Amino acid sequence: MTRKISISVIGGGDITTDEALIAEEVGKEIALNNATLICGGLGGVMYYAAKGAKEHGGLTIGILPGNAPDDCNDFIDVPIVTGLGHARNVIVASSGDAVIAIGGKLGTLSEISFALIQNKPVIGINTWNIDFKSKGCNGIILAKDAKDAVKKALKVISK
Repeated sequence: MTRKISISVIGGGDITTDEALIAEEVGKEIALNNATLICGGLGGVMYYAAKGAKEHGGLTIGILPGNAPDDCNDFIDVPIVTGLGHARNVIVASSGDAVIAIGGKLGTLSEISFALIQNKPVIGINTWNIDFKSKGCNGIILAKDAKDAVKKALKVISK
Protein backbone atom coordinates (compact mmCIF):
# COMPACT_ATOMS: atom_id res chain seq x y z
CA MET A 1 0.00 0.00 0.00
CA THR A 2 1.40 3.39 -0.98
CA ARG A 3 1.34 6.12 1.64
CA LYS A 4 -0.76 9.16 0.79
CA ILE A 5 1.16 12.43 0.30
CA SER A 6 0.53 15.06 2.97
CA ILE A 7 1.08 18.81 2.82
CA SER A 8 1.19 21.03 5.90
CA VAL A 9 -0.42 24.44 5.45
CA ILE A 10 0.68 27.15 7.84
CA GLY A 11 -0.17 30.80 8.35
CA GLY A 12 -1.72 33.29 10.71
CA GLY A 13 -4.86 32.99 12.75
CA ASP A 14 -5.66 36.66 12.12
CA ILE A 15 -5.69 37.03 8.34
CA THR A 16 -6.78 39.27 5.49
CA THR A 17 -9.55 38.48 3.03
CA ASP A 18 -6.91 37.79 0.36
CA GLU A 19 -5.11 35.32 2.63
CA ALA A 20 -8.41 33.55 3.34
CA LEU A 21 -9.10 33.17 -0.38
CA ILE A 22 -5.56 31.90 -1.04
CA ALA A 23 -5.75 29.43 1.86
CA GLU A 24 -9.10 28.08 0.68
CA GLU A 25 -7.73 27.64 -2.85
CA VAL A 26 -4.61 25.89 -1.50
CA GLY A 27 -6.82 23.47 0.43
CA LYS A 28 -8.91 22.84 -2.68
CA GLU A 29 -5.81 22.14 -4.79
CA ILE A 30 -4.41 19.77 -2.16
CA ALA A 31 -7.68 17.80 -2.17
CA LEU A 32 -7.93 17.74 -5.96
CA ASN A 33 -4.42 16.28 -6.07
CA ASN A 34 -5.40 13.51 -3.63
CA ALA A 35 -3.08 14.69 -0.88
CA THR A 36 -3.88 15.03 2.83
CA LEU A 37 -3.96 18.51 4.37
CA ILE A 38 -2.30 18.99 7.75
CA CYS A 39 -2.65 22.24 9.68
CA GLY A 40 -2.92 23.62 13.20
CA GLY A 41 -6.66 22.92 13.20
CA LEU A 42 -7.86 26.31 14.42
CA GLY A 43 -8.80 29.60 12.69
CA GLY A 44 -7.46 31.87 9.99
CA VAL A 45 -5.34 30.17 7.34
CA MET A 46 -5.93 26.82 9.07
CA TYR A 47 -9.71 27.24 8.87
CA TYR A 48 -9.84 28.29 5.23
CA ALA A 49 -7.31 25.72 4.02
CA ALA A 50 -9.25 22.93 5.77
CA LYS A 51 -12.51 24.33 4.37
CA GLY A 52 -11.16 24.28 0.81
CA ALA A 53 -9.87 20.74 1.18
CA LYS A 54 -12.98 19.37 2.89
CA GLU A 55 -15.37 20.94 0.36
CA HIS A 56 -13.48 19.14 -2.41
CA GLY A 57 -13.38 15.69 -0.81
CA GLY A 58 -10.00 15.96 0.90
CA LEU A 59 -8.83 14.52 4.20
CA THR A 60 -7.89 17.10 6.84
CA ILE A 61 -5.80 16.66 9.98
CA GLY A 62 -5.56 19.32 12.68
CA ILE A 63 -2.63 19.33 15.13
CA LEU A 64 -4.18 21.17 18.07
CA PRO A 65 -2.28 23.10 20.74
CA GLY A 66 -4.61 22.07 23.56
CA ASN A 67 -6.17 18.93 25.00
CA ALA A 68 -9.73 19.16 23.63
CA PRO A 69 -10.43 17.62 20.22
CA ASP A 70 -13.64 19.67 19.94
CA ASP A 71 -11.56 22.87 19.79
CA CYS A 72 -10.78 22.18 16.13
CA ASN A 73 -12.51 24.03 13.33
CA ASP A 74 -15.53 22.50 11.59
CA PHE A 75 -13.52 21.23 8.61
CA ILE A 76 -11.05 19.00 10.47
CA ASP A 77 -11.58 15.26 10.02
CA VAL A 78 -8.86 14.08 12.39
CA PRO A 79 -8.10 16.31 15.37
CA ILE A 80 -4.87 15.45 17.15
CA VAL A 81 -4.56 16.99 20.60
CA THR A 82 -1.07 17.71 21.88
CA GLY A 83 -1.33 19.82 25.03
CA LEU A 84 1.84 21.51 23.76
CA GLY A 85 0.67 25.05 22.98
CA HIS A 86 2.95 26.71 20.43
CA ALA A 87 5.37 23.79 20.67
CA ARG A 88 2.90 21.86 18.50
CA ASN A 89 4.34 23.90 15.60
CA VAL A 90 7.17 21.36 15.45
CA ILE A 91 4.62 18.62 14.77
CA VAL A 92 2.77 20.62 12.11
CA ALA A 93 6.04 21.39 10.31
CA SER A 94 7.33 17.83 10.66
CA SER A 95 4.22 15.97 9.54
CA GLY A 96 3.88 17.17 5.95
CA ASP A 97 6.00 15.99 3.05
CA ALA A 98 6.14 19.70 2.17
CA VAL A 99 4.94 22.90 3.85
CA ILE A 100 2.99 25.73 2.26
CA ALA A 101 3.20 29.03 4.15
CA ILE A 102 0.61 31.74 3.57
CA GLY A 103 1.30 35.11 5.17
CA GLY A 104 1.83 34.69 8.88
CA LYS A 105 3.61 36.18 11.83
CA LEU A 106 6.06 34.71 14.35
CA GLY A 107 4.22 31.41 14.81
CA THR A 108 4.41 30.85 11.06
CA LEU A 109 8.08 31.83 11.10
CA SER A 110 8.74 29.19 13.76
CA GLU A 111 7.05 26.52 11.63
CA ILE A 112 9.05 27.62 8.58
CA SER A 113 12.24 27.35 10.64
CA PHE A 114 11.37 23.89 11.96
CA ALA A 115 10.62 22.69 8.42
CA LEU A 116 13.85 24.12 6.98
CA ILE A 117 15.90 22.59 9.81
CA GLN A 118 14.53 19.21 8.70
CA ASN A 119 15.21 19.96 5.02
CA LYS A 120 11.48 19.93 4.29
CA PRO A 121 10.56 21.97 1.23
CA VAL A 122 8.73 25.18 2.14
CA ILE A 123 6.66 26.94 -0.50
CA GLY A 124 5.60 30.47 0.36
CA ILE A 125 2.83 32.80 -0.77
CA ASN A 126 3.19 36.36 0.55
CA THR A 127 5.11 35.12 3.57
CA TRP A 128 8.52 35.53 5.16
CA ASN A 129 11.46 36.02 2.81
CA ILE A 130 14.18 33.62 3.93
CA ASP A 131 17.02 32.68 1.63
CA PHE A 132 19.77 30.57 3.15
CA LYS A 133 21.02 29.06 -0.11
CA SER A 134 24.36 30.80 0.34
CA LYS A 135 24.74 29.02 3.68
CA GLY A 136 24.03 25.53 2.32
CA CYS A 137 20.38 25.44 3.38
CA ASN A 138 17.34 25.57 1.18
CA GLY A 139 15.26 28.73 1.45
CA ILE A 140 11.59 29.28 0.79
CA ILE A 141 10.36 28.44 -2.70
CA LEU A 142 8.21 31.36 -3.77
CA ALA A 143 4.83 30.78 -5.41
CA LYS A 144 2.64 33.30 -7.21
CA ASP A 145 -0.70 31.76 -6.20
CA ALA A 146 -2.39 28.70 -4.69
CA LYS A 147 -2.19 26.48 -7.80
CA ASP A 148 1.47 27.34 -8.26
CA ALA A 149 2.20 26.58 -4.59
CA VAL A 150 0.59 23.12 -4.66
CA LYS A 151 2.16 22.34 -8.03
CA LYS A 152 5.61 23.26 -6.67
CA ALA A 153 5.01 21.27 -3.48
CA LEU A 154 4.04 18.14 -5.41
CA LYS A 155 7.02 18.56 -7.73
CA VAL A 156 9.57 18.76 -4.88
CA ILE A 157 7.91 15.88 -3.04
CA SER A 158 8.15 13.61 -6.09
CA LYS A 159 11.93 14.13 -6.45
